[in-house]
Amino acid sequence: MKLSIVPLLFLLGLFTISCQPKESKKGLPKLADDSLFTLVQYRTFQYFWNGAEPTSGAARERYHSDGDYPANDKNIVTTGGTGFGVMAILVGIDRGFISRKEGVERLNKLTEWLAKADRFHGAWPHWMNGETGKVKPFGANDNGGDLVETAYLVQGLLCARQYFKDGNEEEKLLATKIDSLWRGVEWDWYRHGNKNVLYWHWSPDKQWIMNFPLEGYNECLITYILAAGSPTHSIPAEVYHQGWARNGGIRNDTAHRQYGLHLSLKHNGSEQFGGPLFWSHYSFLGLDPRNLKDEYADYWQHNKNHVLIDYKYCVANPKHFKGYGPNCWGLTAGYSIDGYSAHSPTNDLSVINPTGALSSFPYTPTESKAAMRYFYDSLGSQIFGEFGFYDGFSEQYKWHKPWYLAIDQGPIVVMMENYRSGLLWKLFMSCPEIAVAEKKLGFLQ
Repeated sequence: MKLSIVPLLFLLGLFTISCQPKESKKGLPKLADDSLFTLVQYRTFQYFWNGAEPTSGAARERYHSDGDYPANDKNIVTTGGTGFGVMAILVGIDRGFISRKEGVERLNKLTEWLAKADRFHGAWPHWMNGETGKVKPFGANDNGGDLVETAYLVQGLLCARQYFKDGNEEEKLLATKIDSLWRGVEWDWYRHGNKNVLYWHWSPDKQWIMNFPLEGYNECLITYILAAGSPTHSIPAEVYHQGWARNGGIRNDTAHRQYGLHLSLKHNGSEQFGGPLFWSHYSFLGLDPRNLKDEYADYWQHNKNHVLIDYKYCVANPKHFKGYGPNCWGLTAGYSIDGYSAHSPTNDLSVINPTGALSSFPYTPTESKAAMRYFYDSLGSQIFGEFGFYDGFSEQYKWHKPWYLAIDQGPIVVMMENYRSGLLWKLFMSCPEIAVAEKKLGFLQ
């Protein structure tokens, strides 16, 4: 176990001297940086442990601590968020939050449930009923396979396969079950008749009516990586280059710079400032952006510039929203005052989602730590609860709800751990299939 004495003591509620003397402004104990880091990971991990849907072990789409849920929503689980949750459980084992045996038991339950749940040419839907495994339509025409959500799930499952493949007999069996699930995804089917692009959705009765080709740049790079590396349903390289990369049109060759920083890829709908920050998180929870390069981008530099542009925008604060500054930043998708919104510099609604800064720790450790300290020390119990920091808040409008979303909580645990130890990056990049995909698609070795 990697849990040190100090984090163990405060997790038990017995604070060390560095944590004892005073309280923060909002009633939380004062903590040293390392203790706070572990506490944030631990509390956020609990979303996927104590907060999981009990029948399946999958991640609930949302969890509202105040009980204010949409009708019949509490047992709905999310495919992508479940993948993030699998990775969070690996962090929990490695950090000693749970035992290895407990983690294996939970993941066994989950994989057995996934094997029986609805799939559409191997792809799981966006939402499912956790009690039955049946599809819960995400929209009127979105009632079938969701290839992107499936990619997020598979990214997490492959990390678990690598974590357990050399373990005891029960762990090896778990790894084998995961491998079977991965091999069952028909990535090539989602070419919609062998077109040189992947499509996001397909359903038995709606067919291709959603008509959503995956063209870059957004959060979907991992889908092409996995599709190219599949040992059973692989896609050729031209699907990536002609579809995702738009025959080279993905390059942002203009001389434009924002705050002196350049984005080498055209972000769909937001080429200058970049899209919401989750575009630099979701695909890179397992896919290591360090030294990741192809003919279109140096992904480490690209992602770092994306995050820094968001940070510098919040510091500049052109709309003069209360709270924004060097210690309070992070515009990404999540809960907003009037529902859900993909916040970014071009869609700034005064709402900060803590996952934006915290999931950016690998790219901006100094700026992310400053945000973590401000969220905890200055806002404290206003936004910090049973599963970590609430999904979103606005100091401008004094708005904060004790609401959480799986797709925002998961990246916090995972990316903070990647900054700390590189755990998930090491696991995912150890997959031989990922090496095959990188070579096929022309990523520099």
